Amino acid sequence: MRTIKIKGMSCGHCVKAVTEALEGVDGVENVSVSLEMGEATFDEYGTVDMDVVREVVEDAGYEVG
Repeated sequence: MRTIKIKGMSCGHCVKAVTEALEGVDGVENVSVSLEMGEATFDEYGTVDMDVVREVVEDAGYEVG
C-alpha cells in the first residue's frame, strides 16, 4: 500500500475528486482518501507511474506533497 500527501482538499467533494482521479490510473486499486489526514492510500498492481499519479491529482486541482 502506498500513501501520498494531498494538499488543497477542504471538503467531501475534494475527496471524491481525488478518489476518482486516482481510480483512473492504471495499476491503482483500493483508493482511500482522508480529508482529515490530507492523504490518499492505494494498492499498486503492476507498475504504477508516480508521475501519472501526480499529474492526475494536479489536474483535479490539488497538489501532491
